Amino acid sequence: MSALRVVVVGASGRMGRMLVRAVTESRGATLLGATERPGSEFIGRDAGELAGVETLAVRLVDHVSDCPEADVLIDFTAPSATLKHAEFVAERGMAMVIGTTGFDAGQLQQLRDTLSGSAVVMAANYSVGVNLALSLIERAARVLGDDYDAEIFEAHHKHKVDAPSGTALAMGKSLAAGRGVVLEDVAVLSREGITGARKAGAIGFSVVRGGNIVGEHKAMFIADEERIEINHIASDRMVFARGAVRAAGWLSNQPCGWYDMHDVLGLNS
Repeated sequence: MSALRVVVVGASGRMGRMLVRAVTESRGATLLGATERPGSEFIGRDAGELAGVETLAVRLVDHVSDCPEADVLIDFTAPSATLKHAEFVAERGMAMVIGTTGFDAGQLQQLRDTLSGSAVVMAANYSVGVNLALSLIERAARVLGDDYDAEIFEAHHKHKVDAPSGTALAMGKSLAAGRGVVLEDVAVLSREGITGARKAGAIGFSVVRGGNIVGEHKAMFIADEERIEINHIASDRMVFARGAVRAAGWLSNQPCGWYDMHDVLGLNS
């Protein structure tokens, strides 16, 4: 069986370098192309050298159209860039693994329309542990109901630009699904001033940004007599990169469709 041919976009960033490294460490994948935004000082540099692995003879280019044809594109960039990369994927008949967060409703619909004929995995978090936690949160919410107050806590490094994180929102959606409600109808994303007593059924969010925190997420179910917490702490971004490469390998054997990490890990069965 031939190796999975991969393009990584945003390959000079923190996650991009991790993705390049994860591809090179995978026995079933090979890096064919790597990109960075136009004007970047890293254009022309070897992707492997930037990632701290061996020279790969794959140099960063500033347009994805300059990359050779591949099987899958992995994208952890920004919504506007991801939308452009999706057009390339659709035109080339490739698959796409998307880790970008922060899409608004219109952008997400545009993304789905563009990739309607493609095989796609899109997830807020590619950690196996986080996705297991999402399943546990939904199950706990179903059992506990809204007799327990629910809070989602998350913390990330100071450079993260969106809040709450995509993973925190995914936790909130899992919790809401377990209760049989829509997150947008019950979410409390901020508190300031005299807010009054907590409303029954609300799902609250708390956000921390600072230092080099890779990622911490916690779902809390709080009653007068007890508190249940489902907690995940990431200590290295490679956990996300390896999960994305695992998703890419799984996707190569799937028909066109829109999947998430629960599908990749068999948690939906």
